[in-house]
Amino acid sequence: PQTRLISATIADRVAVVASTVTESVVAEGTRIGPYSHLRPGTRIGRSVEIGNFVEMKNATVGDHTKVHHKCYLGDATVGERVNIGAGTITCNYDGRGKYPTVIEDEAFIGSDTMLIAPVRVGRGAVTGAGAVVNKDVPPGALAVGVPARVIKYVTANPQR
Repeated sequence: PQTRLISATIADRVAVVASTVTESVVAEGTRIGPYSHLRPGTRIGRSVEIGNFVEMKNATVGDHTKVHHKCYLGDATVGERVNIGAGTITCNYDGRGKYPTVIEDEAFIGSDTMLIAPVRVGRGAVTGAGAVVNKDVPPGALAVGVPARVIKYVTANPQR
């Protein structure tokens, strides 16, 4: 009863729980909310999990990705099988312009990571909880700290 769909395209087997989806496209098997807001220009892939209090604007999220509670993804492209930890935000506006964030397939973004755009997190890369990522993270790298620094390379996807 508290769900609002405004000029949205919603596929079959999608659950939108007490959330707002505006001028966005959501593919089959996805679950959204509660209390999430998909703003214009957002495209969600198949079997995606979007948690509580998530906001997205002009974002593309690939299949089988999880975006946990209290995240903001603006002007972002997120690949397939990515884990976005709770409290992660893309810092896409510097007071003058908006910039993109790219998170490649199978990356694992630790909780409370800040992604300072423009920035790219490579395939299979991992960020530690609380990392402030202001430079690109190479594929397979583990980046931690403030500012985030690569401390080693990981060989296995932590989601497996």
